[in-house]
Amino acid sequence: MELQVKRTDFFENSTIGELSVDGQLECYTLEDKVRPVKIKGKTAIPAGRYEVIINYSQRFNCLLPLFLNVPNFEGVRIHPGNTAADTEGCILVGMTKEKEFIGQSKVAFERLFAKLKAASETEKIFIDIA
Repeated sequence: MELQVKRTDFFENSTIGELSVDGQLECYTLEDKVRPVKIKGKTAIPAGRYEVIINYSQRFNCLLPLFLNVPNFEGVRIHPGNTAADTEGCILVGMTKEKEFIGQSKVAFERLFAKLKAASETEKIFIDIA
């Protein structure tokens, strides 16, 4: 399965984008601000291609998508949330977007997670972030 995040809107505290699954628009994303130098808990991950697995998150006490081998980051996941305050480098997903906000996050996450979980049983998952 191929995921792609196209970063489209850059704000003071966050970055909004569009997430596609196998070329079809799935939902919006919200990440921390893209910065040239990492600030712990306040910086989006570097653009690039990453493998994604599903595993248990100790922090969230449930199964979540996890990005592998992100340079200078650990524990980068996709999970629900609405603003930059809800992420420390992870990617949040939502069905609606406004300035520095995405809405209907749980709906978007549940729909996306069902697709990721099913795909993870038979194929590798990769995400391209641009």
